[in-house]
Amino acid sequence: MFYLTRDGSGMQVDPLTAIVSPRPIAWISSRDGAGVVNLSPYSFFTAVAYDPPQIVISSVGHKSDRDIGKDSLSNIVETGVFCVNIAGYDDREALNASSAPFPRETDEAARLGLATEPCKTIDCPRLSHAPAALECRMSRHIALEGAHNHLIVARVEAIHLRDDCIVDGRFDVTRYKPLTRLGYLDFAAIETVFRMARPTV
Repeated sequence: MFYLTRDGSGMQVDPLTAIVSPRPIAWISSRDGAGVVNLSPYSFFTAVAYDPPQIVISSVGHKSDRDIGKDSLSNIVETGVFCVNIAGYDDREALNASSAPFPRETDEAARLGLATEPCKTIDCPRLSHAPAALECRMSRHIALEGAHNHLIVARVEAIHLRDDCIVDGRFDVTRYKPLTRLGYLDFAAIETVFRMARPTV
């Protein structure tokens, strides 16, 4: 099979996100200028640099009660900060529930009974139980080609790691089974990990 993306695949659902998978999920907590907290998952997310540590997230689509994008994007552009909470398999139902198109004044964490606590370096809450949380400060907001497509580049200012996920000096992802996004309505959790040494010339 071959197709030009401008013509479409002819399939019932576009396969792009099934092809580019699994993708990590940024469970983003943010706060607007009035103090309203938002929690929402984003699967266009990855780390892009070590020194200084930087990540990118992409927001697609929009809400009718926002001038730009969705709640998380609007909050990040307004305040310049946000927290990426990493989700494990046990978070799957809450993470999915937090993706509902709630009104902008809804605090999803409170609505879902998820405990939060203040970040250390930014004015933003984080999920207390998250295996890891990245306190982030926006460095760039880029409007992408196409309607309602935005890219946020951010510097990671601080990192929280849950103590039970640190084993022999390593952050052990099998302790919480990272939740990942596939295509369609599909998710996966990472349970099997193996190591391979980098080859030398």
